Amino acid sequence: MKLLLSLVDDDSRPNINALSEVVKNLPLAYLNIKNFGYELARQLAAVTELPSGENEPGFLGLPCKASVQADIESEWAAYWCRELQIPVTYHRKVWELAYVLQIIHEHGHRRAGARGLGFGCGVEPLPSYFAARGIDITMTDMEPVQAQAAGWSATSQHTESLDLAYHAHLVDRATFDEKVSLRYVDMNDIPDDLREYDFCWSVCALEHLGSIQKGLDFIANSLKVLKVGGISVHTTEFNINPDGPTIDNWGTVLFQRHHFEQLAQRLQAEGHKVAALDFALGDKPFDRFIDLPPFHHDLPAAIGDWLGAPQHLKVAVDGFPATCYGFVAWRGV
Repeated sequence: MKLLLSLVDDDSRPNINALSEVVKNLPLAYLNIKNFGYELARQLAAVTELPSGENEPGFLGLPCKASVQADIESEWAAYWCRELQIPVTYHRKVWELAYVLQIIHEHGHRRAGARGLGFGCGVEPLPSYFAARGIDITMTDMEPVQAQAAGWSATSQHTESLDLAYHAHLVDRATFDEKVSLRYVDMNDIPDDLREYDFCWSVCALEHLGSIQKGLDFIANSLKVLKVGGISVHTTEFNINPDGPTIDNWGTVLFQRHHFEQLAQRLQAEGHKVAALDFALGDKPFDRFIDLPPFHHDLPAAIGDWLGAPQHLKVAVDGFPATCYGFVAWRGV
């Protein structure tokens, strides 16, 4: 089968067979789709008057929601990009960081003396950002041996030490070392000594816990680390099709609308508070672009450089259209 799908034979001649003729140009078609999508994003950025981000956003009452183009073009997203010293781009990871920061900020926890707990932090910039504002942070990640086996170390998405998690452009090292500690934590078994935090968060981590149920249980269990009234905010992978099958019991699972509706009902029945649920997918051009694999980390460097920086809010995950979804809850009891 491998030989049938190869572009060339053992003598480097074109591999001519019926199967190869059908599939050999599909990767190029995917690259064409990526190119036109990324170009659309660049043109949108060029003609759209994006906010400066100079004005600190107040309380917006953001709901649980999916990433959409209008968010990227908002004043609040521009402000958090400015704070993190990253460009405003049409990218779902940018949205995740901005969403988490806005939720924590608008509920009063971006303040000196607050305590925050980050799950599955890897090398994300949030611990450094919070430390610069006098917030005590416990950042967590999985055990290095497990991360290596799962492939996270190879893709630079895991931190084995505080050195890897430190972002010098956001905070000086002395403050970072004073304010940030690192714990290795299994998100499926949160230690009992992690308690009394003002807020906790995770960015695209809970979909990797082994199943949809484990991800939902993690969100519920994350409330236990908080003080009463503390806030929990998490972003994860979301199958935008509410009906039909989805991915479960796998390395990356995809949640659907009914999963979050059921979780909200469960948490409310337990005495907690959940932000309003919004499942709008956006109605702007970039809301309808679904990026296809291979993604940049799987492309040859020359091809990735040629395409330019990734630009997408929605992507195909094992054949399913997906985006990021943010879920927000407060501990009530």
